[in-house]
Amino acid sequence: MQINLYEKNINKIDAFFELKIIQKSEKLSTKFIETLEKINFFKDSYNIHLDYESKILYISCLDFKSENIKMAIFKTINFLKNKKIETIKLNINQNGLELKIKDIVEGLMLGSYTFDRYKNSKNILNINEIKISIKSSSKSKEKLEDELNKTLLLTQGVNYTRDIVNTPPFEFVPKSFSQKALELTKNKNIKCKVFGEEYLLKNGMNAMFSVGKASVNESQLVHLSYKAKEAKAKIVIVGKGVTYDTGGLSLKRGDGMVSMKCDKAGASAILGIFDVLSKYNLPLEVHGIIGAVENMIGGDAYKPDDVLIAKNGKSIEVTNTDAEGRLVLADCLCYAQDEIKDIDYIFDLATLTGASIMAFGGYTHAIMGYNDKLKSKIQKASMKSGELVGFLPFNQFLEKKLKSEVADMINTSSNKNGGAITAALFLSKFIKEENKNKWLHFDLAGPSYRQEEWDCNPYGATGAGVRLVFRFMEKVSNS
Repeated sequence: MQINLYEKNINKIDAFFELKIIQKSEKLSTKFIETLEKINFFKDSYNIHLDYESKILYISCLDFKSENIKMAIFKTINFLKNKKIETIKLNINQNGLELKIKDIVEGLMLGSYTFDRYKNSKNILNINEIKISIKSSSKSKEKLEDELNKTLLLTQGVNYTRDIVNTPPFEFVPKSFSQKALELTKNKNIKCKVFGEEYLLKNGMNAMFSVGKASVNESQLVHLSYKAKEAKAKIVIVGKGVTYDTGGLSLKRGDGMVSMKCDKAGASAILGIFDVLSKYNLPLEVHGIIGAVENMIGGDAYKPDDVLIAKNGKSIEVTNTDAEGRLVLADCLCYAQDEIKDIDYIFDLATLTGASIMAFGGYTHAIMGYNDKLKSKIQKASMKSGELVGFLPFNQFLEKKLKSEVADMINTSSNKNGGAITAALFLSKFIKEENKNKWLHFDLAGPSYRQEEWDCNPYGATGAGVRLVFRFMEKVSNS
C-alpha cells in the first residue's frame, strides 16, 4: 500500500472513494445530518457510512485526539478488507482541523497489519494507494514528506516486531533470535555478537543457563550494537526473549500456556527498534542485549529449591520456576553493565508479570525505577508515541519480601500482592549503584499481546515498546 502526498485540491484527485472523518458539524448539509442521525451515526465514534452516490466513506470520530484519529483509520481499513476498492483519498484538513501525518500513517500501517501466514482463507485489503491532499496544510511538502517517511520506518519496525511475537514456538526458537539479529547486520551500522550455553557457563551466567537447560533448543545471548559517529548518548536496552514458557516444573495450567509465544515480546521489541535504527540514523550509541531461552520441563530442568549463582556473584533461591524471566534478565543486565561502560540510560523490556496487568488493566506499560526525572521523560515519549505508561512505586516493605533464609534472595515471593513491584525490585539487585538512576524496568505483559482489537492494534501482538522507546531516543537525539 503506497501513501502519497498531493499538492492538489481534494476534488481534483482521482480515487474510488474519499474518506471523511467527521464530528456532527453544521458544515454538512442539514438534510445529510438528519440522514446520519436516523442511523445513530453520531451516537458513538467509529461508525461507518459508505455513500455510493457521492463516493464518500464517512467515519464518526467524536474527539479528534491523535489516538482517536489512528483508531478511526484502523476501523476504516478493517471495513475495507475484501472490498474491491483500490484507491482512497483523504484531505489532511478535516472539520477545520489539520491532521498529523504521523497519525494518518500509523493508523494505516499499523491498522492494516495482519498475521495470516497459516490461514487458507485470508482477509484481503485491495487498496494499493492512499492519496492525501496537503493543499490546505500549514506545513511544506518537504516537512510532510519527511514525517511520512520517518513514520513509515517506525511502523515497519512495529510490524516487524509483531511478526516475531506472533510466530509460534515450533518455528521461533532461541537461535531464531540470533538469526534475526545477524540479518540486521546487513546494514553497515549494525553489529552483532552471539553467544551460546558454553559462554553462559564459562562467564558465570548460571541463572540464565538454568532456565533454558531443559530445552532441546540452545539458549542464546545476543548483543546488538549501533554506533553513530558523534553519539549524543549511550543507551542500553535489555530484553527478555523466552520463546516459549511452560512455567518449567512449576507448570502452568493448560489455559495459562496459551499465547505464551508472546513471552518473547521484550526481546522482539529490541529487534524492531534496531530495524528502525538501521535506517533512521539517530546520533546515538545503542546496545541491545537479548536473553533468548525456552523454559521447558524434563529430567534436567532447574527446580524449586535450587540455588543459582548469577553473573554478579549473588545467590538466588528458586521458589518458582515460572518466575524465569527475571532470572534471564538478571544475568543479561550484569553482562550489559560489565561489557558497556559509561552508560547514560539502561532499560529492560519484559513480559514479566501478570500483576502488571492486574494493576493497569492490560493496555499500559508498567514502569518502575528510582529516577523520577527519567520517568517524566518516558511520560513525554508516551504522549508522542501513543503507547500508554503507568508508574508503580518502590518501597522497603515489598523489598523485604525477597529475603531468603538460604541465599541472598528468592526469585519470587509467595505473597503475590505487589508482584510487579517485587519483580522489578528483584531486578534492581543486579543494577550497579552508579546505574541506579539511569535504569528503568518496563513490564509490558499487558500491552504486548491482546486477544482482541484495540487502539490501532489487531488481534495478537502489538509491537509494544518499539514506538515508546524510539520516541524517547528521538527526544534524546534532539536535546
